[in-house]
Amino acid sequence: MTQGTVGHSVAIALEGLGGELVEVETQISPGLPFFKLVGLPDTSLGEARERVRAALQSSGCPLPASRVITNMYPASLRKHGAGFDLAIAVSFLAAAGIISAESPTKAVHIGELSLTGQVRAVIGVLPAVAAARAAGFETVVVPADSKAEAELVEDIRVVAVASLRAVALHYGADAADLTEELDYPSSSAARAITRGERGSEDDAQRHEVGPALDLSDVVGNEAAVRTLVIAAAGGHHLLMLGPPGAGKTMLAERLPGILPDLEPEEAVTLAAVRSLRGMPLSARLDRRPPFEAPHHTASAVALLGGGSGMIRPGAVSLATGGVLFLDEAPEFARHTLDSLRQPLENGVIEIHRAQGRAAYPAEMQLVLAANPCPCGNHGDRDAQCRCDASAPRRYLARLSGPLLDRIDLQLRVERVSAARARLVEHEAQLGEAGEPPVQSATSTAAVRELVKQARSLARHRLASTPWSINARVVSRWLRAPDNRPRREAYAPLAVALERGQVTMRGHDRVLRVAWTIADLAGAARPELEHIHEALSYRIRLG
Repeated sequence: MTQGTVGHSVAIALEGLGGELVEVETQISPGLPFFKLVGLPDTSLGEARERVRAALQSSGCPLPASRVITNMYPASLRKHGAGFDLAIAVSFLAAAGIISAESPTKAVHIGELSLTGQVRAVIGVLPAVAAARAAGFETVVVPADSKAEAELVEDIRVVAVASLRAVALHYGADAADLTEELDYPSSSAARAITRGERGSEDDAQRHEVGPALDLSDVVGNEAAVRTLVIAAAGGHHLLMLGPPGAGKTMLAERLPGILPDLEPEEAVTLAAVRSLRGMPLSARLDRRPPFEAPHHTASAVALLGGGSGMIRPGAVSLATGGVLFLDEAPEFARHTLDSLRQPLENGVIEIHRAQGRAAYPAEMQLVLAANPCPCGNHGDRDAQCRCDASAPRRYLARLSGPLLDRIDLQLRVERVSAARARLVEHEAQLGEAGEPPVQSATSTAAVRELVKQARSLARHRLASTPWSINARVVSRWLRAPDNRPRREAYAPLAVALERGQVTMRGHDRVLRVAWTIADLAGAARPELEHIHEALSYRIRLG
């Protein structure tokens, strides 16, 4: 082994969905034998010394009885996790003259090492590869189990390796100098990540929606279905208030099904968020909108993201491009709910910690479901409320006014009576059902086409702007002379604003909803009936 030389390699330090290049340099020099790791590593990275030492020994490249120092530049940047193991080992191989000193500097290395030299999967491979491509690198070296995930990033060469020995051979090492390849068991990415990283209790709260959930299952709730379609067409947030058994959860679970497929960029962003949470990814991008339903006992960190060490995304980001459903919303901690106010406005959640900050996407549709009172029967004609007179007001007061002001659609959902259910079934059998804008017997596939058409109109109208859906347009656009409703159509909204029934923020949200209703009707701009319907969703529930 050559002593007094320095070997280099490149890794990625993730910060949110982005990442920064880290130059890993190892020097072997005469002196008392020891292995020192510097460059602001965290605890798990500090333990890399022993993993790398054992992996090199198992691969036939033991550390020499010399002074070995590994530095990670820039030293001011905090490094988290075990994903730097491979880059550290490769820099040692280059410093020792076992591999070419130049080749490792042309690729980014991602992976954790086992004591036997196996290269194991780590979380965040997809955003790390994306960061490498953004930095101008043409090649990444990743664990074999992460090959499919890494290949989701286009225009970059992926070299998948199962062991440190395979990496050394890739860089031109002499096979005779290395130990024979061990028979490593094939492990999926799900098993490669430790239980603590992949199987947390927060992930256990994820609510998967199967393909069998169809909108035609909703019987006798035409007004609620109509509101659901408006929410889907415009990307609007929704609050459903009603007694237990009224179908609030049933409706929320069917919202993702009527949303259009994610755009490729949105799908890549969602996959990157999932990768950072250690969730398994398929070889093809998942284009269907996600559905996240954390339990009401979820903490602010579980909902928004955070944690010690590496700042990880929460349910808000896992729902990006889809639906975040908070059932029993008043049961959530009030400060947790109020912390949603900023991401609802900006579509981004910024998490600040002493060790740094991270920004994650939050372009999701929030759906809140709430009972009208603790017992759930307030206002129900068929059940008696057991709460005292002030209980409903106190219960709903857990949903703060500023939060409700950011909810575009607020709807009272009633239980469907047995008589109504029989009538709907009878009309369906006879083919004599009415034709409201969206019938409860309409299938998810048919409604999704209607939503696509409405979104296409909005996208065409907003082609010269940064937005593509009505829920995201800003006040300046809404109030422009060319975009304002006619005076007679606008009059009811002006009266509601004058009477204090809506705030200025609520005023703009009514206009956004009115535009969506107009798109569903194929109208050029909101008319009087569209403004009236949009206003009906803003009257405060109680």
